[in-house]
Amino acid sequence: MMLEKIVEVQARSTLLHDEAEVEACLDSMAASISAELADKNPLVICIMHGGLITSGKLATRLNFPLQLDYLHATRYRGATSGKDLQWKVFPSESLKGRVVLLIDDIFDVGITLKLIVEYCQQQGCASVHTAVLLDKQHDRKEAGIKVDFAGLEVVDRYLFGYGMDYKGYLRNVAGIYAIAEKDM
Repeated sequence: MMLEKIVEVQARSTLLHDEAEVEACLDSMAASISAELADKNPLVICIMHGGLITSGKLATRLNFPLQLDYLHATRYRGATSGKDLQWKVFPSESLKGRVVLLIDDIFDVGITLKLIVEYCQQQGCASVHTAVLLDKQHDRKEAGIKVDFAGLEVVDRYLFGYGMDYKGYLRNVAGIYAIAEKDM
């Protein structure tokens, strides 16, 4: 049964950052975003599903006028490794002439984020900014993409919690966890 396996995976996982650490990080990210974008009428776009929790928690900390939207583009589709980008939902608001802030859960290799940034630019936005809760530390980053607002640096392991999932589960966990090697 899938639920039993998920419970076992969670029990074997290692806590990397607890809820208090992540919430403090979100406070800091919000202050940085506010300093740069508060007077720019940004369109804040959540990248689904991973960016859902980070977007929601950041949005309540951004005390200036903004519009919220979302998009859904994925390479993982419930798996633990990515494939080609599949667009499921495009933003409903026009991006033309707008300052856009994309929010996602993690900056890993950067392929998905790079393709989404390129899409925003093709739609004629004035500028694109990126915010991620986690920046995974390794040397496999995609060329030509950077993150403007990053929360915590994390080790190069498979992670879940605060929007990141393990096979579609555990996005709702309040903390950042690394799964055990045997569960990869």
